[in-house]
Amino acid sequence: MLTDLAENGMTALRIVRSALIADEIRLFDLRRPDGGDLPEFTAGSHIIVRTPNGLLRKYSLCNAPAERDRYSLAVKREADGRGGSRSLVDDARVDDELPVSVPRNSFGLVRSPGGYIFIAGGIGVTPIISMVRHLTASGSRNFRLLYCTRRPEATPFREELSVPELRGRVKIHHDEGDPEGMLDLWPVLEQPKGQHVYCCGPRSMMQGVRDMTGHWPASAVHFEAFTEPPRNAAADRAFTVRLARSGETIDVAAGVTILEALRAKGHVVPSSCESGTCGTCRTRLLGGEPDHRDLVLGDEERASDIMICVSRARSSELIIDR
Repeated sequence: MLTDLAENGMTALRIVRSALIADEIRLFDLRRPDGGDLPEFTAGSHIIVRTPNGLLRKYSLCNAPAERDRYSLAVKREADGRGGSRSLVDDARVDDELPVSVPRNSFGLVRSPGGYIFIAGGIGVTPIISMVRHLTASGSRNFRLLYCTRRPEATPFREELSVPELRGRVKIHHDEGDPEGMLDLWPVLEQPKGQHVYCCGPRSMMQGVRDMTGHWPASAVHFEAFTEPPRNAAADRAFTVRLARSGETIDVAAGVTILEALRAKGHVVPSSCESGTCGTCRTRLLGGEPDHRDLVLGDEERASDIMICVSRARSSELIIDR
């Protein structure tokens, strides 16, 4: 849960900049009121923010990790969301203070001598722009960014990513919302060449990348979700989870995840993204028919493991190794 990620309490940071950088997308710079350095972070990190209306929301840091004086967030106003982004974009003003957590990273860059392929969709560019800034500042040119948006006006960081220094390494593609105009990623992903792939965007894009990288080493493909997976699919139904070691049976209602049901019964279970993209909650599956909804496990791994933050059951019971 997000409350678990806001460890060591939350610290109030002051908004020192608020700027519209694309349609419905606002950039916020947050600093300590006393002007001091903030806790360090690595490229791909996120923080939990308490929005003006009191909700807790996770946002990626989009500035370079070397910039210790501020945290930068790019927030898209989601009209059909649950209210957190609307509250930030509509109500947060310069000089207001926002409580935030320490940075956490479930999407961190790993060392990759073969280089990196970054794939971003819309506001999903936020953790990846931090990676690009970090690599560029470090003198690395061994990366490629494929960045897909609907139109130029809806493309944050478009000018920064179009500078001559990045020519040949960044491709920005606009599809105008037409599925027929989507960028074909297969030529880039068809043959693994020792790179690591980092993808953040709409779940449909990430699922497509997941399907196209099924022949890649699982450890070389990384996902980050900027929206939570659907919580109430029409076909969802209640089921039970049996813990093999203790024999305890736990009911999992429709609309409740296995992770939440376990915690409600007092079980301490590690997690991070809670969107089926990081692998922290990976659990051994011993019985039953799962309904896999993650973007981490390969086809062979799905026979023996389950991501309990998002996946459910097709059978009436699952047996897990706990």
